[in-house]
Amino acid sequence: MNQELLMNPNCLVAALEKPAAEFTKADIISFIQKNNIRMVNFMYPAADGRLKTLNFVINNAAYLDAILTCGERVDGSSLFPFIEAGSSDLYVVPRFRTAFVDPFAEIPTLSMLCSFFNKDGEPLESSPEHTLHKACKAFMLFHRIQECFRLQINVVIMNLLRMLSLTISVRSVCRI
Repeated sequence: MNQELLMNPNCLVAALEKPAAEFTKADIISFIQKNNIRMVNFMYPAADGRLKTLNFVINNAAYLDAILTCGERVDGSSLFPFIEAGSSDLYVVPRFRTAFVDPFAEIPTLSMLCSFFNKDGEPLESSPEHTLHKACKAFMLFHRIQECFRLQINVVIMNLLRMLSLTISVRSVCRI
């Protein structure tokens, strides 16, 4: 097995023998069953910056499969001040790559960070995670534009230098 996987501080990485980015629902269910995990926590940030947690006691496989597939409904108006009560149905859906065994829990617990989705299954545009993704995308676009601009400036400078050197050599020839 890859030494990096064995030495990873996340015990799921070593147990599943794969990087966290490759975790699947089947991997999570298998780990829970093999390691007698009795509780699953969904963690997500609210507008106040505090991390909220939903705790699920695992009592059967169908229930576990359902919450890992569909997530859980939360009241968006209690999490974000800009969401009105009439349209506040949000869902928190776990991101499997963030799964970890909670070392401080009294009973064996697996925790995962979640993403927000609206009732239509689309990512919540105003969620902190989505806002961060948009900012990162804009930064990368800015960086590419800046790089292209830098390359164009270099081409212009090289052309100016060539023109300047041609002018200098023509002047030196004319003096002779």
